[in-house]
Amino acid sequence: MNDIQSVMHPAGADAAIIYQFTWVLFVGGAVIFAIVMGLLALAMRRQARPITPGVWILGAGIAFPVVVLTALLTWSTWRSGQLAPQTSHKALSISVTGKMWWWEVRYRDPASNRDIISANEIVIPVGESVYLGLTSSDVIHSLWVPSLAGKRDMIPGRVTGLNLRADKPGTYRGQCAEYCGEQHARMAFHVIALPRPEFDAWLARQGQPAAPADTTVLQRGRDAFLAQQCQACHTIRGVTDVAPHLDANRIADTSRLGPDLTHIGSRRHIAAGTLRNHRGTLAGWIADPQAIKTGVFMPPSPDLDGETLRALATYLEHLK
Repeated sequence: MNDIQSVMHPAGADAAIIYQFTWVLFVGGAVIFAIVMGLLALAMRRQARPITPGVWILGAGIAFPVVVLTALLTWSTWRSGQLAPQTSHKALSISVTGKMWWWEVRYRDPASNRDIISANEIVIPVGESVYLGLTSSDVIHSLWVPSLAGKRDMIPGRVTGLNLRADKPGTYRGQCAEYCGEQHARMAFHVIALPRPEFDAWLARQGQPAAPADTTVLQRGRDAFLAQQCQACHTIRGVTDVAPHLDANRIADTSRLGPDLTHIGSRRHIAAGTLRNHRGTLAGWIADPQAIKTGVFMPPSPDLDGETLRALATYLEHLK
């Protein structure tokens, strides 16, 4: 299952309940509509023995909606109680911060107990409850993965929670579900569910510093990254945190300005789900992000010559 974003394709327990809600309420509404239209047609016909107004009021106006709506309310209340409780108890915890217009994702490295920072992809183990601690750094966002769970608002200055569980491996597309500005429609992300051994191996790799630049092209790309002052907004662990001319305290907090790029080459998309991640799209994004996603905070790079731009894109693609 690849890049599914639909409540009609549930892949988790909560999503299955929401899927049932969708059909029960849709069918229930359709039945109510059909009966009301039938009663309307009956009322418009000339009848030998017209139905008295009291019968219409008591039967169609009171008894029918009370019985039908009470049944739907009773069922939905019972079924809602079976949704997973929103708690971090006994669940893998991942922090997600909504930003204009991308997602910062933080894991806790079990080896070093330090944060592992990624962006726009949430990797989780299959069949396990995962608690997402949600907040926002600017405006209200809303995280929604239709195939796995309901939606949850992300409010500046507050932490809300959402539990996810994927019952089978796959890539599930999510979206910001609260209008948050000019590029709201291009604020997507992906949840990638892996078997536990693969998840552990992935997390261990993410905890490592950036791969070394071991060729002339990669070294040129790394040098271009530093020369262009990309480290003012982005972090590459093992590169930006050891550059001698940079303030270490500032570097420690640069992830709040732009995505951490330590392992950007391993991500499937860039620009929050806007572009497939490969050398060509990386070069296009670096050259002029405003042409792709108007209003983002990253400026264009008109002074980069073609060869240097390709080297920089090659270097970033190499960071896996």
